Amino acid sequence: MTWNPLRLLGVLAVALLFVPVAAGAATRQQELDKLLTQYHQLRQFNGAALVANEKGVVLKKAYGKANFEWNVPNAPDTKFRIASVTKQFTAMVILQLVAEGKLKLDDTLVSALPDYRKDTGARVTLTHLLNHTSGIPSYTSAPDFFAKVSRNPYAVADFVKQFASGDLEFEPGSKFAYNNSGYFLLGAIIERVTGKPYAQAVQERIFTPLGMKDSGYDVHTTVLPKRASGYELAPDGYVNAAYLDMSLPYAAGSLYSTVEDLYRWDRALYENKLLPEALKQKMFTPGLENYGFGLFMDPLPLNDGKTVLATIGHSGGINGFSSRIYRVPAGREVVILLDNTSRGDKLQELSAGLFSVLHGIPPKAPRIGIRELLSQRIDQEPIAKTLAHYRELKASKPDAYDYSDGELNRLGYQLLRMKRPADAVEIFKLNVEMFPKLGNVYDSLGEAYLAVGDKEQARANYRKAVELDPKNSNAAAALQKLGTQQAGPPATKAVP
Repeated sequence: MTWNPLRLLGVLAVALLFVPVAAGAATRQQELDKLLTQYHQLRQFNGAALVANEKGVVLKKAYGKANFEWNVPNAPDTKFRIASVTKQFTAMVILQLVAEGKLKLDDTLVSALPDYRKDTGARVTLTHLLNHTSGIPSYTSAPDFFAKVSRNPYAVADFVKQFASGDLEFEPGSKFAYNNSGYFLLGAIIERVTGKPYAQAVQERIFTPLGMKDSGYDVHTTVLPKRASGYELAPDGYVNAAYLDMSLPYAAGSLYSTVEDLYRWDRALYENKLLPEALKQKMFTPGLENYGFGLFMDPLPLNDGKTVLATIGHSGGINGFSSRIYRVPAGREVVILLDNTSRGDKLQELSAGLFSVLHGIPPKAPRIGIRELLSQRIDQEPIAKTLAHYRELKASKPDAYDYSDGELNRLGYQLLRMKRPADAVEIFKLNVEMFPKLGNVYDSLGEAYLAVGDKEQARANYRKAVELDPKNSNAAAALQKLGTQQAGPPATKAVP
């Protein structure tokens, strides 16, 4: 072989072209890792993360523990319950059955499930179930569902009759109301049409063809290698999440997966391996609101205050677990976050930071949530002192903590779980004072007033919630259950 110096120079020149790219990728990966580590150190993320763009995976890493009792670390192949991220898989199977001519999107619920009640089922179509416009009450919105029902196993047909067959809350197709009952019913339809259990249908039609070997239906009794345990963050540290029988989330939320498998799913949605293109696009086409079939279409503002990404994805929350997948088709970017400490409240903020890094925008560092600080005081002093401490901190250190409405909201619900409804009322009243234009804070205050037996104030605040946010289906349903009795004027500002 003849040594050619010009050839060597050419090779070196080509090699040097790739140095800045590799260095840039390494820097980006370091920045992503730094941000995730910051969230983990503040106990705002504990799980696995995957960030990718059109070139492939930029970061895949796990943080914290999969099991705190045994000090087992999370890993990229740790299996997490994905909760409502399940819905996109249910929607895919339904669309596959449509492609095969076994179902039509305008089929009525009664034609797909002949045993369903005729008076309401004849007015609801599969499309209504898929895009949350059916009007069927969502079983998870029932006041006593989690306290009295969620630990008990049910056969699919029995659960449909008892918990997914209520009177319609509105005319099908006229409103959007996020609804777990609709997706439970879609699971029942899948079983009837395929003649197979829902879990088997999803496995054979999606997981196996895509090589998603670490995904499936989470059954409590199964010995499942590398399954994360679920926890919640309490004032004194992490506690085990409340038990939930996984026959109940079913086709609305009972699957488990890994960040690696969900990345395989993300890439498959750019192809037509599972479904013809025309039908696949139904998943990404919004109905009345920003929801297609099993997926939200949401704008995601980045940390520069200017850039907004058009995303397709879903979040999930279930006892001890939170999940989030954000897809950006324009750049084939994706952020996948799976958490086993119920910190779903931070995943959107974290996702925006991670996408900001991908786009060369400095990410905002996380801040300690004011709820965590106040939680340490609520057992040690009267609630009035806790409220006073909040006011003092917000006035003297406005940028030191996260004072967003969700922080006080979660503290109020924490008090409700602690059987302290009167104190919860005071926290929610403070939230209304701080955020008087947000419908959700009135919704929460209405729930607390119901817990103390004050139906008049509950109605007033639920009415205000609907007035500010007509899409608040929870408040609208609560008003319907409370009846139309006259009450005082809506609470425009409640001061503790």
